[in-house]
Amino acid sequence: MEITKDVVKKVAQVARLRLTGNEVNKFTAELKEILDAFSKIDEVDTENTKMSIQPVEVKNALREDKVGECLSVEDALKNTEHKKDNYFKGPRAI
Repeated sequence: MEITKDVVKKVAQVARLRLTGNEVNKFTAELKEILDAFSKIDEVDTENTKMSIQPVEVKNALREDKVGECLSVEDALKNTEHKKDNYFKGPRAI
């Protein structure tokens, strides 16, 4: 794809950006470089390459649920000023 100043201006318009003339020139050159780099990646032969979505194997990261001792109401509420009738008191929701 040919990157021109008009393309950069159109992209800026779609993104609702106001670019100066200097910025249009700068971004035109930078966008050309970026697309050239991606075109080089496209040239790599990946025909016999196995797809790798996750570079490191992820095993089951979940832990088994174990029943444990719970906090008492007094212990759970002892460090808060915002409590009412043995519950945490939150902001009013409308």
